[in-house]
Amino acid sequence: MAEGCLRALRYGMVFFNLLFWLGGCGILGVGVWLSITQGNFATLSSSLPSLSAANLLIAVGSIIMLIGCLGCVGAVKQNRPLLLSFFILLLLILLLEILFMVLFFAYQDQIDLYAQSDLKKGLQLFGTEGNIGLTNAWSIVQTDFRCCGVTNHTDWFHVYNATRVPDSCCLEYRDNCGLENPGTWWTAPCYERVKGWLQENLVALWIFALCTALTQILGLVFSMTIFCHAVKVETFYA
Repeated sequence: MAEGCLRALRYGMVFFNLLFWLGGCGILGVGVWLSITQGNFATLSSSLPSLSAANLLIAVGSIIMLIGCLGCVGAVKQNRPLLLSFFILLLLILLLEILFMVLFFAYQDQIDLYAQSDLKKGLQLFGTEGNIGLTNAWSIVQTDFRCCGVTNHTDWFHVYNATRVPDSCCLEYRDNCGLENPGTWWTAPCYERVKGWLQENLVALWIFALCTALTQILGLVFSMTIFCHAVKVETFYA
């Protein structure tokens, strides 16, 4: 019976990691597609120009594929080094996620101030050569969230050195509408609008985080169980 349970556990881990690997392939594919078709789409930070949606998806997809491959092959072969590598990598990721959450809630005010300051610096690159990703990202954010600037629409006045905003700030988009009367512009701050949207979807975000953590914990339990059995088998036949 114990052998049957272990076999079922091994097959379960293989299936789990196969889905994990396929998910990583999908994320990597989307990241590559975004990188090719959209450039550095969603790059809003001036100090972290590589922190784009495409690069993040490529990095996350590659890591998931690597971990899924280690777990799948390790479970099939009952290979101790692969199972142990899978366990250590998954544990490190889980610990880093916990550390990130603790630091985020502990220094939330400082993070808010730094993020706003960095985003305002990024406005200076709007519309400049070689920054099409940042320009497109700001245009999409302002259009979709019906906002203008980081903390106020006047943030753009310092960029243009004039009383004007990008056309994406206009209530009704048209060419050069950002030069018209301020009454025709969105005035809500984009930082607060995006922050509010995240708070409105907080339940969904927490559910996603809990499901992710549960999946990682199950992966840790499965891999360590199979690893311990492999050690016992090797010791028995030694």
